[in-house]
Amino acid sequence: MNILILTASIGSGHIKAAEAVETELRRLQPGAEITTIDFMARRTSRLHWLMKKCYLIMLAFVPNLYDVFYHLSGGASGGHLVQEAFALVMSPVMRHLARRYQPDLVLCTHPFPEGAAARLKRCGQADYLLAAVMTDYSLHQIWLYEGVDCYFMATEEMREGMMRHGFPSDRLVAVGIPVSGILEDMKDKQGVRRALAIPEGQPAILLMGGGLGLGGIEENLQVLEAIPSRLTLLVVAGRNERLLEKVQDFADASHHQVLVWGYTDQVHFLMRGADLLITKPGALTISEAFVLGLPMLLHDPIPGPETENAIYATHHGAAVWLHPGENMAAAVQSLLQGSRLDTMGVSARQCARPMAAAAIARRLTDMMHMLPQQE
Repeated sequence: MNILILTASIGSGHIKAAEAVETELRRLQPGAEITTIDFMARRTSRLHWLMKKCYLIMLAFVPNLYDVFYHLSGGASGGHLVQEAFALVMSPVMRHLARRYQPDLVLCTHPFPEGAAARLKRCGQADYLLAAVMTDYSLHQIWLYEGVDCYFMATEEMREGMMRHGFPSDRLVAVGIPVSGILEDMKDKQGVRRALAIPEGQPAILLMGGGLGLGGIEENLQVLEAIPSRLTLLVVAGRNERLLEKVQDFADASHHQVLVWGYTDQVHFLMRGADLLITKPGALTISEAFVLGLPMLLHDPIPGPETENAIYATHHGAAVWLHPGENMAAAVQSLLQGSRLDTMGVSARQCARPMAAAAIARRLTDMMHMLPQQE
């Protein structure tokens, strides 16, 4: 069996979801040929790569423009037009990948490759099973295509919403957003804190802004400096080298203990050692925090999907959403008092779906076993 997993390096969440499912598929199907491709990488398509660059520039300078796009594409008529436009533009690359890898199954963790793959199926230019892993906590038109054989989504509410759109219930599986199986094995919080040299009893706060180091981390550190009691601040600057240098300079002058990393594969380790996570509400980030029972202070969501993610986490008691104009230092001091963080941690664990990746892999394996066996 040939399995093609298509993801997109627009934020790290889509790639993390793909990696989590790939790991479980390799465990269940050791004889399968599994290939994971970044659909927006330069080596895959220069056009796709340029579209991604424009997208990131748009988010950095005109976030409200993306808000308009998100809501326009969510409407029935506008949404279909946007979908068809992206699918049409990206179909040639999808056609090339289908010819090269001859997949029996295509799994998409981003709507762009999903749309192109679905269009080829509808036009009779490809014959494969097509599945999509939706990496948000809200339903949006941009994910909804005819020709998808199975959808995996975060919540039962999303599944019910898709049924109202006319999708057959037997193709809709509410399993949660897939995260790495490593998280379930990370039980020893005190051992992690000792490894990081965090003094006993000193609150540890993790600040992240994704792989690009976005989210106003530098400004947030200046605000947290006003808190008189000593904290441990764990800072992930991502690939933002300028931010990394700024945080290192800040650490030299701060009365807090400040530890900083650039782009790292140790984020799960840092999340395990933290008492509070300050971050933008990316769906994969909050899903990982749910599994670890890590309370969150959310801020500056990208208008559209991240706003919906913040609403979900806040509504379920796992996070506090800091709105523009609210004082972060005061919010942090409030959370550190009493048993508030403990209560939020329990709420986070109640939202956790640590076995989502394994459940997706099992369903895909069952689907593939139903395919005609080739001689």
